[in-house]
Formats: sequence, structure tokens, C-alpha cells
Amino acid sequence: MSSAFPEIHLVRHGETEWSLSGRHTGRSDIPLTANGEEAARKLAARLEGLSVSAVWSSPSQRARNTCRLAGCDTDAVIKPDLAEWDYGAYEGITTKEILAGRPGWQLFRDGCPNGETVADVGARADRMIAELRQANTPILIFSSSHFLRVLAARWLGLPAQDGSRFILDTTSISILGYEHDLTEPVIRRWNQR
Repeated sequence: MSSAFPEIHLVRHGETEWSLSGRHTGRSDIPLTANGEEAARKLAARLEGLSVSAVWSSPSQRARNTCRLAGCDTDAVIKPDLAEWDYGAYEGITTKEILAGRPGWQLFRDGCPNGETVADVGARADRMIAELRQANTPILIFSSSHFLRVLAARWLGLPAQDGSRFILDTTSISILGYEHDLTEPVIRRWNQR
């Protein structure tokens, strides 16, 4: 079902070695795997017919290459605020490894030492939402899981911590939009594979 109001399409990047193994991939610039590249190419058919006014991408190569392989990079604008969570000391390690040294740790509550807090990521998401609402036009975004989850929570007016309640698979498509008017933000679709 289409909407009379602008829709924001979110695409999580394709598979990387680290996303496959569950390693936290924030600012490390990890390339797509062959499977990730193939899935990104298949996005072109899934996005066919989509009419947007702008394409925005995270600065990471995994997001930019997903955008390129999907055929959407012609006029893509790199937005630094779309970068994945800065995991600081937890970059490149798994949640299981973190929990072994810090039982009970939760990313969306505790953040990362020498990295970003959930408030930091929420502030970046709020800046992006302000830009999206000011643009008031359909936009396609390529980014990473944890950032997009916080973006969705903040889109709905929920605390950034509630991003923990959303899951995103690689090369999934989600849609943010509105219901009756621009004062009623909703999630129109989530984690579509």
C-alpha cells in the first residue's frame, strides 16, 4: 500500500565477514563478501520502480558498495551521521566475547568503552530525522543495522534504547512513513527480505 506522505526506505548493507561471524563492525571498513555483493545486486530488482528524490549513504564501503551494486549510487550523498555505532574497545569482537568479560552488558543500554553511548547514536539519528522531515520527500538510505535500529526508534519518538527491539538482516529493506498526517510517524514495513 502506498502512502500520500513521504516514505523513507532504509537498506541495511550486504553481508561482510564480520556481520556473518557476529563481530561488531562500527568504523572498521570491512568489504562485502561475495554473497553480500550478490545480494546487493539483487536489491536492484527489489527497488525497481521506487521513486525517490535523494539517495543517502553511510560513509562505510559496505554501505556505499551495497548502494552501488543496487544501481542507486549515481547521485548518492554521503552522510557522516549515517555511520554505524562506534564500538570503541568492542570493535571487531562478538557479543559472546564481550559478555565473558562484562556479564550482563547490553549495547543499547551500556554503549561501548572508548566508543559511543546510546545517547550519542540517538543524537545522530535525531539530526538525520530533522533533515528527513525538513526535506519532506521520499529518500532512500543505505546504512548499518544498529544505527538504523536507533533511527527507527527515534522516528517513532521512542528512546534510542528501544532500537534494541528491532532486528535487521543484511540487505533488508524497511520503510518509515506516516499514517494520517505528518504528526503520526510509523513503520510501514520492517526487515523485508
